[in-house]
Amino acid sequence: MSDNQRIHQRTHLKVSFKIWNTGLEPIVVSTRDVSDGGVFLITDGLESIPDVGTQLLGQVQGLMESAPVVEMEVVRLEPMGMGLRFLEL
Repeated sequence: MSDNQRIHQRTHLKVSFKIWNTGLEPIVVSTRDVSDGGVFLITDGLESIPDVGTQLLGQVQGLMESAPVVEMEVVRLEPMGMGLRFLEL
């Protein structure tokens, strides 16, 4: 998707982000950017990457209080990471 087709403005943000689901043990990766519609996660070096269409749960790590858990779907895979869109809970 080219930048001019994006609905939401992306903001560069690097934080630790935990992802998991019933078939995936929790792993912690870093974000590259975030928008109102989703997040891009850096997965370079991971052995197993979820397929497009996989639904995951995610949570920002390292805050003083627990961050909310968000439901997401993998919508794009790239050599350095994956793009996920936020789903309604």
